Amino acid sequence: MQLISPEKIFRGEGAWLNAIKAIKNFSKRPLILGRSSSTYKLRNQIFQDLKDNNLEVYTANLKFDCCYEDIENVKNILIENNCDSIIASGGGKVMDAGKLLGDLLLLPVITIPLSASTCAGWTALSNIYSKNGQFIKDINLKSCPKILVLDHHFIKTAPKRTLASGIADALAKWYESSLTSSNCNDGLVQQAIQISRVLRDQLFIDGEIAYKNQTDKNISWCNVIEGCSLTAGLIGGIGGEKCRTAAAHAIHNAITQIVLDNKPLHGEIVGVGILLQLKLEKIKNNNKLADQSIKQLLVFMKKLNLPTTFAELGIDVFENNNLLKIAEFTCRSKSEIHSLPFKVSVQDIVQTITYFEKQEIKVL
Repeated sequence: MQLISPEKIFRGEGAWLNAIKAIKNFSKRPLILGRSSSTYKLRNQIFQDLKDNNLEVYTANLKFDCCYEDIENVKNILIENNCDSIIASGGGKVMDAGKLLGDLLLLPVITIPLSASTCAGWTALSNIYSKNGQFIKDINLKSCPKILVLDHHFIKTAPKRTLASGIADALAKWYESSLTSSNCNDGLVQQAIQISRVLRDQLFIDGEIAYKNQTDKNISWCNVIEGCSLTAGLIGGIGGEKCRTAAAHAIHNAITQIVLDNKPLHGEIVGVGILLQLKLEKIKNNNKLADQSIKQLLVFMKKLNLPTTFAELGIDVFENNNLLKIAEFTCRSKSEIHSLPFKVSVQDIVQTITYFEKQEIKVL
């Protein structure tokens, strides 16, 4: 079974107001789930709009992350107040938590991304972390969200950094799926890979323009935010597990095991993971074009002020046994790294990261 997309998608300027009528058709007692204090005003607007439409609205915030402790706490709030839907409004971890709660309690979920940093508003998948933000596992859900609302007014209030992060995360769709599924004969998978290629090209063309001018009057910005939030999710929906993750996300999950004071964004880590995956392709799979791809990505990523090394993520891989910790988690038995068409060992990761951090390849 494939879970391809949300039942309904509202997008564009004013999408939220257009979605309210659809929400009222099945919900009278929604709970708005959020986390960040920086998005409180937007969540309060959503709250007031629903109240004005005679709904009995409840709220809850994640204290930590999409973690078991927060899931249990919000689950109790939902049950105690007899809520009949969940409106997950925020970043990827808020939407992952909302989707998981809906899955556990059999409640319809409405996702409202407040940045274009992820495609989590689309997918039937939730990532579980510890209270400290360490990746534990991903969980396949029974359905995609019932409604996804991508309101351009909400998205353009987000920091530029979140857009850059979303671009890096969306780019990974091509670099990972084209490698893991290149020999797959399934027509839908091959179509998903081609969509990811088109998305990559569009992000290369429009990404810098969108990053520098975040307004719905900028068609490049509109294309990019919808590519990161919608098209990236569609690729995973059509292609299934074969078009989701490989080395870049495996490395992301490993890096989260290093607890940092200032946490990088999901896509910022994934971007570094793409570069490292390409390095692995050169060393382990004799990809003669890998260095050229790395150079192309480095130029592009620097234009978006994205980190391009572990050091720029705030991690010294050569202290506190960090290098071995990252390598061992990357290569654990259930890791996405094993989706690659070549075998990768702990020692391969240690050596590749060591070479990578010495920046053999530089932007001229």
